[in-house]
Parts: sequence; C-alpha cells; structure tokens
Amino acid sequence: MLDVQQQIIQSLAAASRVLITSHVRPDGDAIGCCAAMAMALRARGVASETLLLSALPEKYAFALTENGLVHHIVTGSWSHIPPAARFDTLLVLDTGTWSQLPGLRQYLGDWGGRRIVIDHHLTQDQLADLSLIDSSAAAAGEIVADLIERWEIPLEPAIAEALYLAVASDTGWFAFGNTRPATLHLAARLLQAGADAARLYRAIYQSERASRLVLMKHALESLQMLAEGRLAVMSLGTWDFRTAGADMTDTENLINVPLQVGTVLVSMFVVEPPESSSIRVSLRSKGTVDVARFAQRFGGGGHAQAAGLKLEGTLASVRDAVVQAMLEELGPRG
Repeated sequence: MLDVQQQIIQSLAAASRVLITSHVRPDGDAIGCCAAMAMALRARGVASETLLLSALPEKYAFALTENGLVHHIVTGSWSHIPPAARFDTLLVLDTGTWSQLPGLRQYLGDWGGRRIVIDHHLTQDQLADLSLIDSSAAAAGEIVADLIERWEIPLEPAIAEALYLAVASDTGWFAFGNTRPATLHLAARLLQAGADAARLYRAIYQSERASRLVLMKHALESLQMLAEGRLAVMSLGTWDFRTAGADMTDTENLINVPLQVGTVLVSMFVVEPPESSSIRVSLRSKGTVDVARFAQRFGGGGHAQAAGLKLEGTLASVRDAVVQAMLEELGPRG
C-alpha cells in the first residue's frame, strides 16, 4: 500500500488543473509553499492557479509575480474568481481548518474534485481526501520540500528560494524554538540550490511600509504587563488601522515584540480587523504555557508556542474575557 506522500504525488501527477490555496492573511510560509508547489507542478506539466483568500502582502508578492504564477485574490467579492469546476484538484497548504479558509466551503459547493491538505498544525478539520500532516515540522515548507524531493523534481533556484522563504519566515530566520536540525539541513540544501538568503532577508525584514511602524507604535502604546510581568497584552482597533493607513498585513510578527522582555511567558495580541466583525486573538509562548491547548477552549488552535482564536463581541469584551482566562491559566507566581 502506498504511503500518503506517494498517494499525493500520484494524485497531483494525474491532475489536469490544480487550485492551490492557503490560509487567510497569508504569511511567508503560506506564500512560499504556494509558489514552490505551483512551480513543481509546472515542472511536471500540470497546470495550476493560486487562490489567495485575502490581500497579498507586498513583501511576499515577488514569489508569485517574478515566477509568472497565475494567482487570484479574493477582495470581498468572489465574482472574479474562476469557478471551481475549472479545477479537478484542490491543494490546501499550511492549514487544515475551514475557519482559516473563509468563503472556500461555499465557493466549492458540491464540487467533487480531489482535496489534498499539506500542513504542520495540530488543529485539523476533516476537509481533505488526502492529508499529509507533520506537526513536528518547523514550517509547512519543510513538508513541501520533502514532497518535491520525493517527486524527484529538480530543485531549481526559484523553487529553492520559495522554500527558503517559507522556512526562514516561519522560524524567525531560524531563531524560534521550532527550528530543528532538519530545518537547518534543509536550509543548507536550498542555499546550495541557489536561494539568495540576503535578498530574502531584505524582502522579509527590510521592505516594510511606513504604515507598519505607525501601527507598531499604536500597538506598543496599548501594551499592558500583567501577572507580575508574565503576560504581555497588546490590542489594536479599527481606529488604529485607519489613522495609521495600515491593514492586517502590517500586523505580522508584532506579537513577538513583547517576548523580548525576560519575564514575559505569554504574549497576547487582540485585534479588531477593519474588514471583519470577529475579534482575532493571537498567542505566543516561550514554552511554559501550551497556547494551542488554551486557544482550543475558545474554538481556536495552532501550535504549543503559537496559536490563535476568533470570537464575536467588542474589542474590550473579548480582550477582557481572554485575558482573564489566561490569568487563571498562569495562576500565582510559583
């Protein structure tokens, strides 16, 4: 019997046209994986198109645009998106939950094509015929790289660079605790294959919009240190986005800033997105607190050290409820 990885390879090889997608508010791992798989499919003569469920962050756009990859962006309306019937296979990368794929279930309707998920998150819904999940992987890019290698697709520089983007961005340039020896071995192979690490660093960390700095200022002004400095909480409302001229893409990684403080065990970022009625709560941990388990109490999920959830209510009410629950989780200082 074939293993799941080989089943996915055979399914993709037999496809006529693949729709590739990832979670809303795509990060470097999501975009890098989408680009790498689109180029891998092209190398095998399989047509594909990428569907982005929200805005494409400018700093990651090159991975799609420079490589001539067809992509569509949902901007409130789905009227300009090709019908699902155009595709016979759906490939979902870097998520396996419907909550991270808003509108996709309705878009698919009774579509009967093959559904494939490749992901590294613990929280999963039953949305695929074939699922390749490795929660020990530092990034979905690691799993995609293994698949491409198993498929014996040449690691061209453009594919190597897309994979490096995925892995480097999801590990904080190999500084986060999810970095493992296999991650660094893969990074070395990608550099040998032609990935330009300096160019990617500039794209990820030195190409921000000025609006992001203004938004960061607003976030830091909201900072509260609670539980004797063990919990850091920041929040942003729609007013903050409007006055900064920013959008949700400008919030990426802001949650990690309070983790620079030695006493902080958990960083919480509560955001009222301009385009949504739900309040988003992001959580990061240095390892003492399993924030994925905590987020599941509110219907969310993720990794032990990086998780999130969404709740209905006002910014203040959601913040108060989740902060109170986290304070109880942390308990008194031991």
